[in-house]
Amino acid sequence: MARSLSKEKTHNKWDKDLPPILSIAPGDVVEIETRESSDGDITPSSINEDVEKSDVNKVHPLTGPIYIDGAKPRDTLEVKIIDVEPDVWGWSCITRGLGYLKDSFRDPYLVLWKIDKKEGYAYSEALQGIRIPLNPFCGVMGVPLPEPGKHSTFPPSEAGGNMDVKYLTAGSTLYLPVFVDGALFSVGDAHAAMGDGEVCITAIETSARVTLKFDLKKNWRISAPCFETREYYGVIGLGKTLDEAMKKALEHMIHFLVEQKGLTSRNAYVLCSVAADFRICEVVDEPNLLISGLIPKSIFSF
Repeated sequence: MARSLSKEKTHNKWDKDLPPILSIAPGDVVEIETRESSDGDITPSSINEDVEKSDVNKVHPLTGPIYIDGAKPRDTLEVKIIDVEPDVWGWSCITRGLGYLKDSFRDPYLVLWKIDKKEGYAYSEALQGIRIPLNPFCGVMGVPLPEPGKHSTFPPSEAGGNMDVKYLTAGSTLYLPVFVDGALFSVGDAHAAMGDGEVCITAIETSARVTLKFDLKKNWRISAPCFETREYYGVIGLGKTLDEAMKKALEHMIHFLVEQKGLTSRNAYVLCSVAADFRICEVVDEPNLLISGLIPKSIFSF
């Protein structure tokens, strides 16, 4: 039977000393409610001017932390994504000082979405005639780093966090390095759909009910998050520039192929060139940009 966490207790900073709100054992399943990323500042009746009034310091409300019994630094936390059910509405916006073209788009602008879960798409009066297929996932899933103090949830890190990897949908598994006892996992920033890059700073932001299964891998050390979907093995690369992020993603993919598939580094490099896809996941969560590397599971016979 799944444990449950309501969205009544949230936090919006990574902090290794934050007390957990739930303790679980490896193998447990938890149903988790998450708040939309403005933490209530944007509502279905909001207008453009409300974007300017929204308190950026409230972003992102995260449900957690969850303490996983037995998790120790240098372990790997396995998070299986069983389900992500979005709310019936969502929002996207342009806001001053944020986004990839922040110098070109300065005026606040809000798009409200209706989410039709039965038909599987989102639509908006602002974009008439357009239907966005639902692809719900959580933009933020992560654990705190070992450095003391409170740290912003905006930039992703080697501990995960605001990665905005849209492939982490139901049926996928995320692997996170553990840096503190109990791991202290938190989740939030649900999206009903998002384009790679999240260029204007928002996806279709929504609240959600997320079902996750947690486990530990004691003999597998990783230096950064990685993941797998039904079709792909995935890695991430972080950097202050896209060039740096791309190099990190490629290096992580080569390392994965050497360590997990037994390839030589030269063969892994060649395989990345002929079979791997590298995709820009986000370019707006300063100071870190993120690129994912994906390689099909179907090419491996072992």
